[in-house]
Amino acid sequence: MQNTKTVSTQFLSVQDVAAIVGRVGIRTVLERLAQRIDADYQRWQSFDKVARVAAHSAEGVIELMPIADDTTYTFKYVNGHPKNTKDGLPTVMAFGVLADVDTGAPELLTELTLTTALRTAAMSAVAARALARPNSKTMALIGNGAQGEFQALAFHYLNGIEEIRLFDIDPAATAKLMDNLAHTDLRFVVCNSTAEAVRGADIVTTVTADKTNAVILSADMLERGMHINGVGGDCPGKTEIHPDVLRASNCFVQYEPQTRIEGDLQHMPADFAVTELWRVLRGEAAGRTSEQEITFFDSVGFALEDYSALCLLRDLALELGMGQKVSLVPNLPNPKDLFSLIRPAQAAGLRVVGADTELALAA
Repeated sequence: MQNTKTVSTQFLSVQDVAAIVGRVGIRTVLERLAQRIDADYQRWQSFDKVARVAAHSAEGVIELMPIADDTTYTFKYVNGHPKNTKDGLPTVMAFGVLADVDTGAPELLTELTLTTALRTAAMSAVAARALARPNSKTMALIGNGAQGEFQALAFHYLNGIEEIRLFDIDPAATAKLMDNLAHTDLRFVVCNSTAEAVRGADIVTTVTADKTNAVILSADMLERGMHINGVGGDCPGKTEIHPDVLRASNCFVQYEPQTRIEGDLQHMPADFAVTELWRVLRGEAAGRTSEQEITFFDSVGFALEDYSALCLLRDLALELGMGQKVSLVPNLPNPKDLFSLIRPAQAAGLRVVGADTELALAA
């Protein structure tokens, strides 16, 4: 039986994805990611969805995030270990696969650590377009670690933010962010506390890493018309926002069954009202309804955004001729004869064993 189809999996390393961003430009990548995420959310009902599968430990969490439509299946492997930085490792590390639904063949294997930061920032910008005041110019950024620059750039390039009010308990993180973004037109104001940073801000983004029920933002810090982008609370026992902030806000989520477990929404009773963002993007539900309303996006990250990112990486790699082909699965002349893969190695092993036996007998 002759095999008429072969499987060739495109592999993108961290260096490949960084090179793609460098060649295309981070602004264009964020714009295309936001466009793709928005379009995919608007066809929400096309996807087979499930909350991510999580394995929790004392120090962190490891998760699988699968999703599929009728043509494409994707998943992401991702961890969250806040203490990793003390050992020189990232808090978040990820990779992902894009596969063809009809055959199950993996078409793309890629890093998703850098890509997750890009897609999370693009998701924040998409939500803010629907939920923040259109004339927003100032954002408070609480938590200036690995995600900080990406959030700042997405809001600057895609939402017109001009000033970022920065606070982090580690001053070195803030200095790092300012140095990395010194080439931009953004104005930075370094603050000594969360309360100082959020004062007068149109948008507040919280993106801290500690795996605790922290209170980064409390109700006494709220101002009328704020949009809150809560990014850091993303697993059970890891929150940033006081429950009174949610009570004072109109709350929006990605996928309600997942956010109830993982987001700041875990503080609230099961009947606490929220709106899934896809309904707003499709025009089926209201987003912001007044200049004075406080809106809250409980952003925990959902597999649909990784689907969008993986599809875009596949397209960009094709456009630019990036990456390399790897043999992730076998190509067989007879697809029913898997054993044929090891016959040559087995034969070589037998020859070696036979030669060693002859030498031993001779001795």
